Amino acid sequence: MTSATSQTYEVGLMLGGSNYIGDVGKTTYIAPNDIAVGAIGKWNRSKRHAFRASFLYAEFNADDANGDERRKARGLSLSNSVKELSAGLEFNFWDWYLYDGTPQFTPYLYTGVTVFNYGAKAIDVNDDSVIKTYENRWNFAIPMVVGIKKTLGRRFVLGAEIGARYTFTDNLDGSNPGEGFEQNKFGNLDNNDWYVFTGITLSYTWGRIPCLCAF
Repeated sequence: MTSATSQTYEVGLMLGGSNYIGDVGKTTYIAPNDIAVGAIGKWNRSKRHAFRASFLYAEFNADDANGDERRKARGLSLSNSVKELSAGLEFNFWDWYLYDGTPQFTPYLYTGVTVFNYGAKAIDVNDDSVIKTYENRWNFAIPMVVGIKKTLGRRFVLGAEIGARYTFTDNLDGSNPGEGFEQNKFGNLDNNDWYVFTGITLSYTWGRIPCLCAF
């Protein structure tokens, strides 16, 4: 099928807060408590979808003092950070067309594949009140993002989004460390950890007038 599609490109910045969800601290899903910054690029392949890639650096901390009574009694705390690369597909709920000179606005969803670097943690064998980093690792995550975006004039796009990353590790917090630390496992070992970005994006857009192409 042949249709008119816009070939518009965007590059910009991401800025906001981050938090983690796991076996230390509170379990609130959206509770940014540290900084997150990054860069984003998009190819608006049609009015309803775009290919998207991004880099994000996010820090987070957690403290059992902010958790339930059982966690408060345990008294652990930690800090960690992630450096992620993500690529996937962004879907617009409404038509997103940047060439007719009218203001544009739409909610959107994004998902894809994320690879991230983080500090693998474990309880210190010499002090069971301390969680420490013993090595850096890479792992995968599935991003689940919901947001809204609008044009600012003809060249800029402002967005706001909340994005949870379901990771394929249970060790952002040291609860399920690797070989050599098995005796120090704690928490719910059946659930992997999550981290969440909450913030804004600002991008600059440019590109060619729509052409006839099939996709």
